[in-house]
Amino acid sequence: MTKIEIATGVVHEVPADLRRALLSDESALERWEDLTPLARNEWICWTINVKTEETRKKHVERVITELLEGVRRPCCWAGCIHRPDRVVPAYIKKSKVS
Repeated sequence: MTKIEIATGVVHEVPADLRRALLSDESALERWEDLTPLARNEWICWTINVKTEETRKKHVERVITELLEGVRRPCCWAGCIHRPDRVVPAYIKKSKVS
């Protein structure tokens, strides 16, 4: 069995749960691969930067749904605070980050 390579973000690797979801839907995986590294990074960070497993599961499901709808980045989210080139607002720096 060969391991399928999935494109990553600029800071984050694709976590196992998101990887499984992408591999389960060929169309979503094709759209994932068409994203820029920065866009993939935003989706990954949005997925992993949650407080509960329930929310993370919902985010993984939503990545697939929104990719299939043509959405290229998570909406209404401040963006990846882990990127060294990103200026993070003070109110976000004070919040808990996983």
